[in-house]
Amino acid sequence: MARLTARELTGRMTTQHTETPHARVQPADPTTVLVLGGTGKTGRRVADRLIRAGHPVRIGSRSGETPFDWEDPRTWEPALDGAAAAYLAYYPDVCDPGAAATLRAFAERAAGSGTRRLVLLSARGAEAALPAEEAVRVPGVEWTVLRASWFCQNFDEGILRSGVLDGEIVFPAGDVKEPFVDADDIAEVALAALTGDGHAGRSYEITGPRLLTFAEAAAEIAGATGRAVRYTPVPAEEYGAALVRDQGLPEELGAFLTDLFATLLDGRNARLGDGVHRVLGRAPRDFADYVRETAGSGAWAD
Repeated sequence: MARLTARELTGRMTTQHTETPHARVQPADPTTVLVLGGTGKTGRRVADRLIRAGHPVRIGSRSGETPFDWEDPRTWEPALDGAAAAYLAYYPDVCDPGAAATLRAFAERAAGSGTRRLVLLSARGAEAALPAEEAVRVPGVEWTVLRASWFCQNFDEGILRSGVLDGEIVFPAGDVKEPFVDADDIAEVALAALTGDGHAGRSYEITGPRLLTFAEAAAEIAGATGRAVRYTPVPAEEYGAALVRDQGLPEELGAFLTDLFATLLDGRNARLGDGVHRVLGRAPRDFADYVRETAGSGAWAD
């Protein structure tokens, strides 16, 4: 298994540091939307859609035009200056024990800075994420929570890509079924919540339109690419130990990921959510469409 960063191993909120073109806005427009995690899977898609819709965008990230670090409150005020709304993709993970306190402090700072709308990317089916969701519910702010299932894009942009390329996806999901969601659908729902009305105080479950096991997902990728790809399940404890042993992760992070995967992949999310339809009035994108498009893009080529 190729070496992965801690950020890549935290799943849903994984970021790829790909700069989004034409995202610089100086000076701040009073309708500016701040996108945190704006170089990641969902963040860069949210930023792209905001820009195409004509909204001023400020990307906040450690490597972005506007430096932003969740662990450094000194970077918060410059990022929030003049921002009417903000998309929050918390690093390293919304289930992290420290996420709620940090998000509460940020949300209060946002409210004090005049930011009136916050959209939080959360984890579906995770009790550990509930304190973080509660943290953004501060007076003076319209909040919306997006509870997303596992990203399709983890197979080509994240933690499962190396397995696809090696021909064996090793992961602790057993034979559980998951409604894999396309990150583009998450971005379109986020765009609506950031810029439209009727979403304040709502939590949406964002999933794909059908349930698949990881073995079935691997088979669909194999069929579309013509390459041999199989799925091999392993216990969560074994997977976490391998991350510490082979990938050099700190033991504390390995234990956190072990618990996270064991919890989220116990079958609790083997059901469909209606968030995409409720917000966008259409069915979510199917995994087969994602696989066909990704295979055609060459993302899984040697």
